[in-house]
Amino acid sequence: MTFDSFGLDARVRAGVDAAGYTNPTPIQRKALPDAVAGRDVLGLAQTGTGKTAAFVLPLLNKLVHGPRRRIRALVVAPTRELAEQIHNEIRTLGSKTNLRSATVYGGVGKAPQQKALRGGAEIIVACPGRLLDHLRSGDGDLSGVEVLVLDEADHMFDMGFLPDVRRIVRQVPADAQRLLFSATMPKELRHLADEVLNDPFVVEIARTAPADTVEHALYPVDADHKTRMLKHLLDRSEVRSALVFTRTKHRAKRLAQQLDREGFQVASLQGNLSQARRQKALDGFRDGSYDVLIATDIAARGIDVTRVSHVINYDVPDTVEAYTHRLGRTGRADRSGDAVTMITREDGKQVRAIEGALKMRIERVKLDGYGAFDDDAMRSVPARGGRGGSGGGRGGGNRGGNRGGSGRPGGQSQGGRGGGGRRGGSAPRSGQNRSTNND
Repeated sequence: MTFDSFGLDARVRAGVDAAGYTNPTPIQRKALPDAVAGRDVLGLAQTGTGKTAAFVLPLLNKLVHGPRRRIRALVVAPTRELAEQIHNEIRTLGSKTNLRSATVYGGVGKAPQQKALRGGAEIIVACPGRLLDHLRSGDGDLSGVEVLVLDEADHMFDMGFLPDVRRIVRQVPADAQRLLFSATMPKELRHLADEVLNDPFVVEIARTAPADTVEHALYPVDADHKTRMLKHLLDRSEVRSALVFTRTKHRAKRLAQQLDREGFQVASLQGNLSQARRQKALDGFRDGSYDVLIATDIAARGIDVTRVSHVINYDVPDTVEAYTHRLGRTGRADRSGDAVTMITREDGKQVRAIEGALKMRIERVKLDGYGAFDDDAMRSVPARGGRGGSGGGRGGGNRGGNRGGSGRPGGQSQGGRGGGGRRGGSAPRSGQNRSTNND
């Protein structure tokens, strides 16, 4: 099956070619026929499956015919990063349609958003809070919306946005086409889907497991040695571009500062940053100015970078869903990727839950000098706070290992450091070819 199978308008089809997309992904193959036909769709799919194009293409196909200079489509997303990602996908796929898209979210000036909401764009991609602020002020009218998309709906539920989403939905015409996409379907979200969607076509693609192009590994480590181990892993030649996840924004900031002092090309992405600094961090990671990006889970939903070779969980995620979303940043659209998770003795419960969901035992990689341990030493901790573990001295420890050959980052042994490494811009850059149908 090719994109010619979906009966797309020639201008939309030209945008597909301009984006470099060749073959549709599974969710696109299943969702596009009904979505293009105008039916409501409920899509259950993880990140990295191409779901963004699964709703952008039918949206463009519907709007390419009809009036301009009024809001005709609304996409609601939980984070600014995801809103920008969707906006950029619309601009790319809609490059031949003359349709205009604009983003609406907090942390930036309202004036350009007011202009877009008053007829400056046919497509609005918005975060719930700022959109409601504008609507309460009389900026924008949703009565002409023909297509409503709720993307990453489970994350909007996690962030407490469902009441705002319901307020927005009530302002959209009842006969508008509705498309709802989510990685998981908790009970509360099922209620929302029942309210919003009318006889939807349901598409479910790999709900719980990360993409099968991702290889997983667990690295047992003493909590006090996690930062030193991270530096060792990042020094490996096969780690071309790494996205590192921490549990808290304070830890993300502190860890980025530590790595920066060590000479790594690193940026952090966390909630305390202004929108301009967040965008600078993302752009620098995309274009290769930064080899390492330290992020929190909130940012995971909006990072669209095709060159990520490794996702490193500095902190084990609290849920299987969070693990899946983090790993959705690598192994995207059939590219291979590696997922490295540092585990301490307190992570037994999370490790068992992740392996149970994946229906596999994940390989353990034990490195000498970092306090490695066997599974029987792991404990289950019922609840987590912002536990420590970002320690580890700046000095000490060999970081290089033998660079002959590839395999898991860090290998099983350590030796003297070879040349190169991930420091001060001397590291080799990976290619930045655009992958097909990235989410």
